[in-house]
Amino acid sequence: MPLVTKDLVPVIVKTGASARIAEDVAPSFNVGDKVRAKNINPLTHTRLPRYVRGKVGTVVLDHGVFVTPDTVAHGQGEHPQHVYNVAFGGDELWGGGASSKDKVYIDLWDDYLEKVEA
Repeated sequence: MPLVTKDLVPVIVKTGASARIAEDVAPSFNVGDKVRAKNINPLTHTRLPRYVRGKVGTVVLDHGVFVTPDTVAHGQGEHPQHVYNVAFGGDELWGGGASSKDKVYIDLWDDYLEKVEA
């Protein structure tokens, strides 16, 4: 994947640029799996929102394999992995005063998640 330069931005905005990649990578999780967002605090780029770190959610969709933005942003290669849509309950994110019926859905890469044993 080439580095994005200033002159490429108009083309990307006009045509779109998917980070999906045709790699055969086994998924780490399945729809319905309980997962915990890792509680990491990198000094560099991440797409893992701070408010979900350490929180438990449920995988609701596997989007397929994508380039990892954390590694690409630092010239460390594509590091292809699955991206999952994960649902977090409001009570999990904001405590008992929030409704468990409220959900926040976030797309997260394999590297951001760990399996929660039942």
